[in-house]
Amino acid sequence: MQHGVVIIGGGWAGIAAGVELAAHGVPVQLVESARVAGGRARTVQTRDLTVDNGQHLLIGAYSATLALLIRLGIAEHDVLLRMPLTLDVRGPSSAPLHLAAPRLPAPLHLLVALLGARGIGWGDKLRAVKGLPRLMGWPGGDDISVSQLLADFHQPSVLVEAVWEPLCIAALNVAPDQASARVFTRVLHDSFATTRAASDLLIPRRHLGDMIPQPGVRYIEKRGGEIRLGERALSIEARAMDRLTVYTDRDALDARDVIVATAPVAAGRLLSEFPETAASLDRLNALGDEPIVTVYLQYPPRTRLQTPMIGLRDTLAQWIFDRRVAGQPGLFAVVISARGPHMDMNNDQLGRTVVGELARLFPEFSAPQSVRVIREKRATFRCLPDSDARRPANRTAQPGLWLAGDYTDTGLPATLEGAVRSGLECAHAILNRRNIEIKAC
Repeated sequence: MQHGVVIIGGGWAGIAAGVELAAHGVPVQLVESARVAGGRARTVQTRDLTVDNGQHLLIGAYSATLALLIRLGIAEHDVLLRMPLTLDVRGPSSAPLHLAAPRLPAPLHLLVALLGARGIGWGDKLRAVKGLPRLMGWPGGDDISVSQLLADFHQPSVLVEAVWEPLCIAALNVAPDQASARVFTRVLHDSFATTRAASDLLIPRRHLGDMIPQPGVRYIEKRGGEIRLGERALSIEARAMDRLTVYTDRDALDARDVIVATAPVAAGRLLSEFPETAASLDRLNALGDEPIVTVYLQYPPRTRLQTPMIGLRDTLAQWIFDRRVAGQPGLFAVVISARGPHMDMNNDQLGRTVVGELARLFPEFSAPQSVRVIREKRATFRCLPDSDARRPANRTAQPGLWLAGDYTDTGLPATLEGAVRSGLECAHAILNRRNIEIKAC
């Protein structure tokens, strides 16, 4: 059977590509080795608890993700809680910091938020406001680390420790002394220097699988596509007459175009027959990976935070999210991004450490009823200085063979938005190749 496009991988990049192609009448077959779609942002069932395999925060600048919701017929307010930029940070040995952006044009809203922030002295505020426009407009010649960038722009230590460093780790998933300043300043510009709404925080109201992956699967199937879950792609072979064949553990699928939308390590294995593309992935994979750990703590349902999320400093835990927003009262998701001492702890040790930290910061909390640790050991590629040069394009040297994923050359760090944009780029390139007019949502 001749298929239009085969997509390998059912993460957010693969789903985005499949939805866009299906919307334009292109037949799609999507092959995913797992039993559920979603990739590294999926819903998992653990004993009697349904959670995501990692807590995610979206922002208003995620234009491609928001457009994908529209394509799927999903109202934003049904799946996301939108709130103006608000930052609450507390630690056991430091004064709380509170920052809230007013409804003013960007970047004025951020400047006013800094001037009105509690927990920062006036001298530090003025230095921060003076350096902020130049920081967001950094021309980025030779790439340097984020730590070096912040030092060059004389950012106050209290702001570095409570705002910029946590933001860097949350966005790039790399410690500031190693993270790419070029990518970091792009994030700052897109979030704070374009529109006020771009800096809004978008907190999922539903499980991640119910936001994009499952509706995307239904959308593709409704338009004649086929979703093959629990089926593993083994290899890809170039055939005569501009055709490719994907061999799986069950079948051989012929296609004019193939999108490889797996993690880069898996993509490298699949593309061993295409040396140039495999070499580009080897260069990226040589950077290594960074983990993300999420500790889910179930407290009595009455337990709650004053805000949906709080930043933590001087602790192993970095962020705590109140899952009441997603209809799970008493459940908290504690996020620890990037490498650190927590990776040397087993799950019991890590759980006890996080519980102890929260008990000191929130003495009103009772003991949790359950603790569940979920580790994504290869959550993102390492976004180091000059890593942009190692990121592959969507188009490969082999006609009809494409790469999609948050690791491709999107200019963004490894985020959900980066994955969606990459998938859409592949879909649009295929549509252009077939002279199909691209329709807006």
